[in-house]
Amino acid sequence: MNRLGLHIPSILLPRTGDLQKWAVIACDQFTQDRDYWERAKAIADGAPSTLNLIFPEVFLSDEDAQQRITDIHSTMKNYLQNGVFGEPKKGFIYIERDTPFQKKRRGLVAAIDLDQYEWHPDARPLIRSTEGTVPERLPPRMDIRRGAPLELPHVLLLIDDDTDSLLPAIGDLVKDPCYNTQLMMDSGSVTGWFIDAEKDIDLICEKLDELYWRSHSRYDHSFAAGIAGRPPFLFAVGDGNHSLAAAKGIWEEYKRRGEKDHPCRYALVEIENIYDPAIQFEPIHRLVLDAGFDETVSVLSKLPDFSCRNINSLEELSVLCATPVAATPAAATTVAANCFGVVSQGRYALVETSASGIATACLQPLLDAYAGDKPQLIDYIHDEKELFRLASLKDRKSAGILLPPVQKSGLFETVARLGPLPRKSFSMGHSCEKRFYLECRSLI
Repeated sequence: MNRLGLHIPSILLPRTGDLQKWAVIACDQFTQDRDYWERAKAIADGAPSTLNLIFPEVFLSDEDAQQRITDIHSTMKNYLQNGVFGEPKKGFIYIERDTPFQKKRRGLVAAIDLDQYEWHPDARPLIRSTEGTVPERLPPRMDIRRGAPLELPHVLLLIDDDTDSLLPAIGDLVKDPCYNTQLMMDSGSVTGWFIDAEKDIDLICEKLDELYWRSHSRYDHSFAAGIAGRPPFLFAVGDGNHSLAAAKGIWEEYKRRGEKDHPCRYALVEIENIYDPAIQFEPIHRLVLDAGFDETVSVLSKLPDFSCRNINSLEELSVLCATPVAATPAAATTVAANCFGVVSQGRYALVETSASGIATACLQPLLDAYAGDKPQLIDYIHDEKELFRLASLKDRKSAGILLPPVQKSGLFETVARLGPLPRKSFSMGHSCEKRFYLECRSLI
């Protein structure tokens, strides 16, 4: 278990109550849609809910942020002391999630050892970040975790299990679920089965151990040649990079005070297989604030071999961005390797560039330069329809940048060789498919 970076958690679930009111989507979703969170509050309707235990990021810049954190910690203590939870159970939880887009996405809720995780670009630990981490985004997230008596997981870790050996084998073990619920606002359903640490841990360790040693031969050529090389690469952070980095930061604070084995050394996550057919990678689009159509096109004009042409409709633009870009014409002297759509208040354009590789690699530096010391001028939008809605609002100046599809094959190889991708390079599914908070773990 130690070598695999795992820890067996004691998991808390609600004793009774309506799980559809209890379970709420990850806090980093709908960051431009306060109405979504108001509707979630109306659905919870005063019942015990994870909505009262999280800080939706749409509210992070509000003036009452510190009071909100205080209230979250107070509610956590209240839930622990007043019988909201049943008795903690030591073990894992196997999950099957249905969404409006996919069926039977499988996962395993477990705890990981934060000593075996690192987000810095040059680090090559057992548990690795797949995307760049923005240090400036960590302090408010650390404030939420610092002193919190509970944690709730929305971090998704990926394994590179192309033979699909782990999760189906766990699924064959389970019988009676420990929970089964529909999820609010048409987000599908989720079922969980408790995996007893005393009975079934050997199978999980055996399967992960096979992946551990295989990672050496796949991603560490020096090891394959019989030379001691880098540590293996077993887990890739697919979602929740900044939340896990914040948890790491809090654990480092405990270590500086001489702590060696505090509960904050560990973090609850859900482990999923990158090859699960129910996992689809989606691009994370950009919304540029305080800039209109022409200004945004001007920012993109610094792309190599830039070309731009007007498009007649959103539907046409969407199709062009989803088409393999080599099949579309770019500048007369070059072949496009990437494309972007630009949308702002009824104007549409397709931008093409010869810059190859994942689209964010050439795009993000330009946007960072535009934003300067105001990173809030760039927002990250998960769904195409939501991007189009926000870019068409008349009451503010903004432009949407539509990104092309993302291929999930080769992710582990790329991260092993080059380190993290640019931040917000991909999303695991649509917004409504994101992880819902349900399980908890005590941090005291």
